[in-house]
Amino acid sequence: MALGATRSRVLGGALRAGVIPIMMGLAAGLVGSAFATRLLESLLFGVAPGDPATGLMVAVVLWAVAVTATFIPAYRATGVDAAVVMRAE
Repeated sequence: MALGATRSRVLGGALRAGVIPIMMGLAAGLVGSAFATRLLESLLFGVAPGDPATGLMVAVVLWAVAVTATFIPAYRATGVDAAVVMRAE
């Protein structure tokens, strides 16, 4: 913001920087879970090993938590006065 960025640009950039690794991690996790379900089938109680609804719900909850964890610090960063931060440095 000290270089002229608007609050929405700072928020968007921070979210973009956080959401890309989140999506890559979710994709890798879904692929990994597809292979691991056969190995861990004996530990699954009440859930079929290839149940797409369960996998989708877990992915959605993890995505929501990760995006929230990215959004909160990004939003707080938009409220910082750039002049105060630059004086402190």
